[in-house]
Amino acid sequence: MKLAGPADLLSTGIPGLDVILGGGLTPHRIYLVEGEPGTGKTTTGLQFLNAGVQSGESVVYITLAENREELTAVAESHGIDVAGIHIHEVLPTEDLLAAEQQYTTFHPSEVEMASTLKLILGVVEDLKPSRIVLDSLSELQLLADSPLRYRRQVLALKQFFSNRQCTVLLLDDRTASASGDLQVRSIAHGVIQLDHLVKEYGAERRRIRIVKYRGRSFMGGLHDYNLVRGGLSVHPRLVAAQSRGITEREQKSTGLPKLDLLLGGGIEQGTSTLIVGPPGTGKSSLAAHFVAAANARGERAAMFLFEESASNMLHRSDGLNLRLRESMDSGVLTVQQVDPAELSPGQFSAAVCAAADAGAKVVVIDSLNGYLNAVPDERFLTTHLHELLTYLGQHQVMTLLVGVQQGMLGGPMSSAMDASYIADNVLMLRYFEDDGLIRQAVSVFKKRGSAHERTIRSFSMSSRGIEVGDVLRGYRGLLTGVPVSLAGGQVPDTKA
Repeated sequence: MKLAGPADLLSTGIPGLDVILGGGLTPHRIYLVEGEPGTGKTTTGLQFLNAGVQSGESVVYITLAENREELTAVAESHGIDVAGIHIHEVLPTEDLLAAEQQYTTFHPSEVEMASTLKLILGVVEDLKPSRIVLDSLSELQLLADSPLRYRRQVLALKQFFSNRQCTVLLLDDRTASASGDLQVRSIAHGVIQLDHLVKEYGAERRRIRIVKYRGRSFMGGLHDYNLVRGGLSVHPRLVAAQSRGITEREQKSTGLPKLDLLLGGGIEQGTSTLIVGPPGTGKSSLAAHFVAAANARGERAAMFLFEESASNMLHRSDGLNLRLRESMDSGVLTVQQVDPAELSPGQFSAAVCAAADAGAKVVVIDSLNGYLNAVPDERFLTTHLHELLTYLGQHQVMTLLVGVQQGMLGGPMSSAMDASYIADNVLMLRYFEDDGLIRQAVSVFKKRGSAHERTIRSFSMSSRGIEVGDVLRGYRGLLTGVPVSLAGGQVPDTKA
């Protein structure tokens, strides 16, 4: 049998889902969309039919649970016009509540199942649609009364739809017995599973998975999605290996001559740099300076802020004379404030990759601690981060990660996570005590792209901007925060 190629596939009307499916749905097949109530099955069906309407196809929504008014309200809430969608109701009438309508001789499944199937087959024969949504299988399963009868009826429906070249989505809310799920899974050509998890704080996390898809390869695993106005917005799991390649890396200046010396000439394109240090040492300000230097070269940049507001970041940058407001006004800089409680890891990765695809050459993630809070299961943070950094590196993006370490002078430094082995470069900022003053120092602990200085230099911030000074010689223990003076040692004056 010839496998359908991308040109032969039908769009689901959900671009991210089409990507996961390897291009879309094989036509003239039956598919199962399953999930608990509230996961977006009805919306998925409406988007699927709306895509058919846009292609000039005849489509029909057969509902066994919701009435036309309810479906129309759902469609309108997503901005979907139901004018081209034929909605056919197969619903029990209120006459069933009358005592004389209660069955005595026959079981309800023997009467209602036959009449329900007759109505379904009749509308398909009359309208001859190419796309059908049947909502929901739970009603048929309850009417069938037994797994054997249910399976035989679904098999008969599959054969009926196939002979009439219909592509069908069967929606199942899993409110009936669990055995029915496996019955239809084995019959369907493909199975799409929708799921949502309720977190202790913040918005619930929604995920989609392709359980099976006969005859085609697809992206396995769990993928995040959001249910927003317009329908499902699916964020395929990032697989950096799909864009792997070998490219030349050009070294870029940081805009600070002595920091360039410390870094062996600058930072290479396509590398990731982790800036770590305790609170207040200037990590975010240094990252903002790198952005300003890139903008001055005419390169686009994107900043993703987890803790600090965009307003505070711009105000702080104004105090350092970085002029980031002008970059935002000219369009070379985009700043997105991220709420960890409302954003899924897949949605964040999609936003960062979209910035890179739009031409950003510098991306700032401030900070990793905020990113950690966006991932409900800490075990997978490094995996998410590794895939994201690999993707950005393959697109020649310089990535700057800000990591906050806990601890001040004379004590051990700790971090919520250790990403130093993932990053290509590690810049460390430290406080140290000198003559009754708290001063700052910068050093490079790791550099994969080139050789670098093994020295510790002074670091300061003022209205003139960020300044990296001379090597701090004649002292030991600077990284502990309480240095000891060696013979003739003197810390350079950075108060001016």
